[in-house]
Amino acid sequence: MIQRGNAGPICNLKLVTLLVALSLELPFLGAGVQLRDNGYNGLLIAINPQVPENQNLISNIKEMITEASFYLFNATKRRVFFRNIKILIPATWKANNYSKVKQESYEKANVIVTDWYGAHGDDPYTLQHRGCGKEGKYIRFTPNFLLNDNLTAGYGSRGRVFVHEWAHLRWGVFDEYNNDKPFYINGQNQIKVTRCSSDITGIFVCEKGPCPQENCIISKLFKEGCTFIYNSTQNATASIMFMQSLSSVVEFCNASTHNQEAPNLQNQMCSLRSAWDVIIDSTDFHQSFPMNGTELPPPPTFSLIQAGVKVVCLVLDVSSKMAKADRLLQLQQAAEFYLMQIVEIHTFVGIASFHSKGEIRAQLHQINSDDDRKLLVSYLPTTVTAKAEVSICSGLKKGFEVVEKLNGKTYGSVMILVTSGDDKLIGNCIPTVLSSGSTIHSIALGSSAVPNLEELSHLTGGLKFFVPDTSNSNSMTDAFSRISSGTGDIFQQRIQLESTGENVKPHHQLKNTVTMDNSVGNDTVFLVTWQTSGPPEIILFDPDGRKYYTNNFITNLTFQTASLWIPGTAKAGHWTYTLNNTHHSLQALKVTVSSRASSSAVPPVTVDAFVERDSLHFPHPVMIYANVRKGFYPILNATVTATVEPETGDPVTLRLLDDGAGADVIKNDGIYSRYFFSFAVNGRYSLKVHANHSPSITILAHSNPGSRAMYVPGYTANGNIQMNAPRKPVGRNEEEQKWGFSRVSSGGSFSVLGVPAGLHPDVFPPCKIIDLEAVKVEEKVTLSWTAPGEDFDQGQATSYEIRMSNSLQNIQDDFNNAILVNTSKLNPQPAGTREIFMFSPQIFTNGPEHQPNGENGSHRIYVAIRAMDRNSLKSAVSNIAQASLFIPPNSAPVPARDYLILKGVLTAMGLIGIICLIIVVTHCTLNRKKRADKKENGTKLL
Repeated sequence: MIQRGNAGPICNLKLVTLLVALSLELPFLGAGVQLRDNGYNGLLIAINPQVPENQNLISNIKEMITEASFYLFNATKRRVFFRNIKILIPATWKANNYSKVKQESYEKANVIVTDWYGAHGDDPYTLQHRGCGKEGKYIRFTPNFLLNDNLTAGYGSRGRVFVHEWAHLRWGVFDEYNNDKPFYINGQNQIKVTRCSSDITGIFVCEKGPCPQENCIISKLFKEGCTFIYNSTQNATASIMFMQSLSSVVEFCNASTHNQEAPNLQNQMCSLRSAWDVIIDSTDFHQSFPMNGTELPPPPTFSLIQAGVKVVCLVLDVSSKMAKADRLLQLQQAAEFYLMQIVEIHTFVGIASFHSKGEIRAQLHQINSDDDRKLLVSYLPTTVTAKAEVSICSGLKKGFEVVEKLNGKTYGSVMILVTSGDDKLIGNCIPTVLSSGSTIHSIALGSSAVPNLEELSHLTGGLKFFVPDTSNSNSMTDAFSRISSGTGDIFQQRIQLESTGENVKPHHQLKNTVTMDNSVGNDTVFLVTWQTSGPPEIILFDPDGRKYYTNNFITNLTFQTASLWIPGTAKAGHWTYTLNNTHHSLQALKVTVSSRASSSAVPPVTVDAFVERDSLHFPHPVMIYANVRKGFYPILNATVTATVEPETGDPVTLRLLDDGAGADVIKNDGIYSRYFFSFAVNGRYSLKVHANHSPSITILAHSNPGSRAMYVPGYTANGNIQMNAPRKPVGRNEEEQKWGFSRVSSGGSFSVLGVPAGLHPDVFPPCKIIDLEAVKVEEKVTLSWTAPGEDFDQGQATSYEIRMSNSLQNIQDDFNNAILVNTSKLNPQPAGTREIFMFSPQIFTNGPEHQPNGENGSHRIYVAIRAMDRNSLKSAVSNIAQASLFIPPNSAPVPARDYLILKGVLTAMGLIGIICLIIVVTHCTLNRKKRADKKENGTKLL
């Protein structure tokens, strides 16, 4: 266990007390939406800078949230509503009657308004990267959805749609419809439309109009060209997660109205629980009770805010601890790169430093040219002081003084705080930090940095980074590269293509290839850094074979950097670099390559890396995520690798997957995930993600996979069919990637406590199975799922425990006493493998004790599974799958679609084989007869 000093517990207690007191006074602490007295405060809606200025957009957003507030209040049985909302206006909009931002930015928004960037469709969409009951990332609306009133015919009113999406975002419930499986076979062997609740009515419509159900079913399969049109007038009041557009729908499905048989994401992800059951279990409802009376809550209040000119101050530690492990040199290299390349033009930048007291090194300078950038670089510290004491508050105080010189306020400013010091008094300046309205990005260096440093970032909505004392780590430059303007304009932000470091032996080389794809290439920079002696010999080849040498790079011998700027748009293809260590000692050589979008019409591929929680206690794992997409198209089949660096010890690499298993919630949504639990020591861990794709036809998935409001094709009213305008096609898109792509992104840092010293016993069970499916095939039930691992989603489990019941309640509440299925012949495969297992549920179909469920004699079973490792550690119980066993008299069993196809293929092959056999036999018989006739004729001639 790393010792942090005797004053730690006392300081931590004071800090917690202070934070509790402050939380009662400050509505927005950078931590997102807060619920107080039944009202949500601090909801942030941000409009992307690429959206043209339109005041109607603002008024329509206000109308949407106001309607949503009252609708939500009634849907939650008078529990919650929206109290105050902030709308972040792009800096590109000219109207100036807006307040100035404090710590708000586009990247922190709960709701974003943006175009699809090439994708078709206006589906409102929520990015859900975690499981049932967990908060999502954000809600996204297109400007067209908010401005085009014609779309409300298909989606319903905007306020109702917002509540649908809010339930996704806030409470982690899922859609109750399924466009891919629009019907299912219920427990009575009947074809039913996938809906919730089942009381919602409608008619089947064929190509030529209304038709009976049997006209749309061919051998239990749904006929192409058929659809189901719902009646515009309904008696059903649920469900918002199915069809919020119906006027009668005013509540979420609860235990009495929920359709457990429907093959939808809500049933799969939440183990057949209703949306309301999940919602009522959320922390929001643990502290909010129904309001008394019959009055509605007050309408929401709105604040329109806009970012002014960007103001940044570097607050840099120069205490004696910065001399250790080349910390100051790494800071100089990364800060020079930030000032010369990363920070956007027209930004005001200042520099402050601190040890036991603070000092202003450079007042604010606006960046309008390279000379302005070079001037700021000249103010970076070149030496450290002899003092080891550190006062972070003194440094921040000087940083605030710097930014106040511009307009007397610190609202909306950014502090980049870099320190290796252990300051026990850091809690003293938290009130000042919060009232400043500034965002603090923290970069902790080495294992001695103050444990509470990240609180400053957490409370102000800033990013958190950690740089280990490893000579070949490029984490410092990665951290500065990640800190962007926060405007959401991906066409202006710098994109990292390469970040690598290696300890190179004398007269050896570091050689690698960087892929420059067509979506980037403007303002491309190659940065080479070293730590000892002089620069290495640099040779760089562009895709056409042109060579660049060391003398083509701009060299800063003081900071030990060499950079090459490629004029115009860099050539797409493979750029190969070689760094030769010509010196007689080991050199830590590092390479960073970054670029900007090549065109404002084609969005570049981006990677956003993050973790579920940035502070945890052993043995809880960390869930690592990487969102890989082009614009808003998720990219499939990329190779995504996470590199995790601890405070001490070697880095650990981990392949992230988008397979809908383990830590990954939804398959093929462009979010690659994995559990990480290889904790070597207590303390901070740094995260970096590499994503690349080989040259090929890149598959860009559905532009909005996962959670979105349903577009209704039409309604029936008084016997007449009223069709809505066809929904814009949204589907898979194939795009030729001649060169593939490569991307690197820092995922910040996280900290772990409670890691036992030395080797620790196995405490990691297999992960929960979340994709169990059950299909009835003749007399058998076929189960399929993705294999978990020995430890979460890695390795190979030892055994499976499968149980079944004809009661959902029993298997949900008492899995251990459900009927055990014989799995003696089932051996787990390696993690990630697709498992298939068949068994005969004879105890239900033949057992005298069986009593069918329901009035109609539904023979329906529920199945769940858990895995066990070699140390008898068990996974959580899987999602609950269901299958119908009912076989009506004089009726063939209902086969699964895949089974029908397989049976058809096998039958056809059998028929072909029989025909071939008949042909061969006939041919042989005829030949034999001809030979006999010829022989007989020959005998007669003789």
